[in-house]
Amino acid sequence: MQDLSAALQALADAGLARRRRIVDSPCGTRAVVDGQTLIAFASNDYLGLASHPEVAAAFAEGARQWGAGSGASHLVSGHLRPHQTLEEQLAALVGFPRALTFSTGYLANLGVLPALAGRGASIFADKLNHASLIDAVQLCKANGAQARRYAHNDLAALERLLAAHPTGEKFIVTDAVFSMDGDLAPLAGLMALAERYDAWLMVDDAHGFGVLGTRGAGTLAHCGVSFQPRLILMGTLGKAAGVGGAFVAGSEEAIEFLINRARSYIFTTAAPPAMAVALGRSLQLIASGDALRTRLNNHIRRLRAGLADLPWQLAESPTAIQPLIVGENQRALQLAAALWERGLWVPAIRPPAVPEGSARLRISLSAAHSDADLDHLIAALRELAAA
Repeated sequence: MQDLSAALQALADAGLARRRRIVDSPCGTRAVVDGQTLIAFASNDYLGLASHPEVAAAFAEGARQWGAGSGASHLVSGHLRPHQTLEEQLAALVGFPRALTFSTGYLANLGVLPALAGRGASIFADKLNHASLIDAVQLCKANGAQARRYAHNDLAALERLLAAHPTGEKFIVTDAVFSMDGDLAPLAGLMALAERYDAWLMVDDAHGFGVLGTRGAGTLAHCGVSFQPRLILMGTLGKAAGVGGAFVAGSEEAIEFLINRARSYIFTTAAPPAMAVALGRSLQLIASGDALRTRLNNHIRRLRAGLADLPWQLAESPTAIQPLIVGENQRALQLAAALWERGLWVPAIRPPAVPEGSARLRISLSAAHSDADLDHLIAALRELAAA
């Protein structure tokens, strides 16, 4: 058996050990941790909806009306009216015929791709895809599918791979907004290749849904890509939507197939109906949230201007995810600790979440931040850079 103590020590020596922080305050731009109040740049609550009073009130009302739990999987007896209503609202917002809710985005990805990509299928995945997509591809390989990775956002490399596999079912799989870099996939180009080579395109829009596109419909809308029968969209509901869970949108046939074949949907207890009620209110706020998105975009511009000439590289990201690439693991941890001492919570991200040598501070912005919050962070980082 592996020596767990030695393995843990090796992680610590490499600057790769992690520990959980216990937060004694609701999710928001202020976090109380270890008795200290910090300005938090550490969550994915991009629109500030996680603690929005109307969303919280809807959650409470949902619990009063529908109880605490669903009691069963969707296919047994756990598909309550709030779940159905939420799926209809989601489909309408993203412009797809139908949507299906999952308990988490991880479960959605683990369920969808293995259900669709069977033995003999070929999968083409971006090298920087999220861990849940990577694990989904591994499940497909275990079931007899083949998988190839293409260089990040490289359409020419992807086309060469597609051309080399002219037969069989093909699936292009990509994040829409890459969670550690904040950049966007070239979705219009990917959709064109999918159509040219008769492939499916599966898009994980965990970090774009609610933030990008008309009415917050997501990165596909932002890139001008509308519904196609062989397009599958996954979006999470615990980031910009502020609550929890995930959804998959597609054609009527694709969703009906997933209901019958996606194991992580079939064999999981349905989420509490109160979550669906709260998400219904969240979707209304997202659809009418142009002012929130404008405020978030102003924050992005303010931060990027303030950090433009630092010795660390600010990744080319137009989104709420603003990575400051430091390089060495221990240096990233030192910077995060120095910011903590200055009342700022910015997590240090290290391998395996990012490639070796690219440890970074992952600055996550929210519409709920104030201009003063941004200025405090900018001043602290400039002070540390000058030290």
